[in-house]
Amino acid sequence: MNPLKRLASQTAIYGVSSVFGRFLNYLLVPFLTYSFAPAEYGVIAEFYAYMGFLAVLLTFGMETGYFRFRSSDEHAPEVVYGTVLRFLVVSNALFLLAIFLMREPIAELLRHPDSPEYVWWSAAILALDAIGAAAFARLRAENRAARFATLKLIEIGVNVGLTIFFIYVCRHAHASDPQSLLGQLWIPEIGVGYVFVANLMASLVKLLLLAPQLRDGFRVFDGVLFARLIRYSLPMVVIGFAGIINEMLDRAALKYLLPFDDETNMAQLGIYSACYKLSILMSLFIQAFRYAGEPFFFSYAKQADAGRTYAIVLNWFVICCVFLFLLVTLYIDVFQYFVGSAYREGLHVVPVLLLANLALGIYVNLSIWYKLTDRTLLGAGVSIIGSLITVGLLLWWVPIYGFEGAAWAHLVCYSSMVLISYVLGRHYYPVPYDVGKVLGYVGLGVGIYLGSGWLQSATSWHALAVGSLCLAAFLAVVALVDGRKLLKGAGRRSHEPNG
Repeated sequence: MNPLKRLASQTAIYGVSSVFGRFLNYLLVPFLTYSFAPAEYGVIAEFYAYMGFLAVLLTFGMETGYFRFRSSDEHAPEVVYGTVLRFLVVSNALFLLAIFLMREPIAELLRHPDSPEYVWWSAAILALDAIGAAAFARLRAENRAARFATLKLIEIGVNVGLTIFFIYVCRHAHASDPQSLLGQLWIPEIGVGYVFVANLMASLVKLLLLAPQLRDGFRVFDGVLFARLIRYSLPMVVIGFAGIINEMLDRAALKYLLPFDDETNMAQLGIYSACYKLSILMSLFIQAFRYAGEPFFFSYAKQADAGRTYAIVLNWFVICCVFLFLLVTLYIDVFQYFVGSAYREGLHVVPVLLLANLALGIYVNLSIWYKLTDRTLLGAGVSIIGSLITVGLLLWWVPIYGFEGAAWAHLVCYSSMVLISYVLGRHYYPVPYDVGKVLGYVGLGVGIYLGSGWLQSATSWHALAVGSLCLAAFLAVVALVDGRKLLKGAGRRSHEPNG
């Protein structure tokens, strides 16, 4: 199959599961923001920010290492997989034991002394998900996107279903009759902790469904290969950890940096985190692209036209991201209802967060230079620079501008990483990216968004009418400038022989 069509097909499958599954998860945002006050929702955002950091550490960069050595033909795929899986099982079991023994001191440190169970439940979720990540990587490498998607949807469905069951059904049953069967399942002291309980049960279900992939992985372990895997993968941990600093440090640090009392800080964290969720469509697309793109970039790297193909991929990617940026910002009057009214004072940061995600997506495309040339240490350096920018700007801007400073820190950080990665990529793995066109589409999207406000005030048209007109204008420009050319390029590739 034409590689571009294969990438699009795989992205579509991952994307459908990711979009539909995360949409189910997304429905929890209005559910939770209408069920809990901003300060309570802030607890959820805080713990999931901590979990984001630990999730990177607990997979040890082994997913990328698995793809790298599986495609090298130096080792049998089952040997690479078994080596990765055994290591992740042992290391995460030790982590889980350590957290269980230290859960109370950790809860004290995080200023949640009455809820040490939150720490334990979060750790259990992390350990189960890290082990499952190896099995999911194998499914991706074997192009079993349908099974991958099915299992992800089941996991998310169980998580969403149980969250609603506990927080709505059991909570209301308890309010009506605390001694009823369902009413006894609701313990008021746990409160928002039922979000973690539901997630933990969903992770257990997922691991049971992955049993066939997990069982096969325990047959082999290669110590020499493991040493090479660690050397290659550990820089990916630095890259991933720096990436999480860029992505989630704001939500972990806001309650410490905002200049208010603890309750107000937690409420501000809840508002910011809920509005951050409104950039979900962009995040979903980037996630789906990552799932399909990483194996594709590795498998296609040896082709003579790899660079030209990667450039076309970036063009399509940016067009899709700008479309999503406009879809959310032009129809913000609709999207705002996905969060409770107490959270809508933060809507003004949504365009900034969307642009930051767009820059992140471009960086994901550009980052192939260090993955394909085994220069992961240099890649780690780029991420570290980004994390230093994030930390510096958060310390500077959040005490002054509040969570608005956190949103702008995201945009500055990712934009800087794009620039640095592009410069390094031109030296180590040149790809003929059409920089002018990429910047042009981004500028066009921002211009249309800003122009929509002027058009609405000048004409007094309804916001949805103005949004529809502006979105149609963007699609018309894409069709006029690039539609035929991009489709012609993809069609030409379909007539070329594979491999």
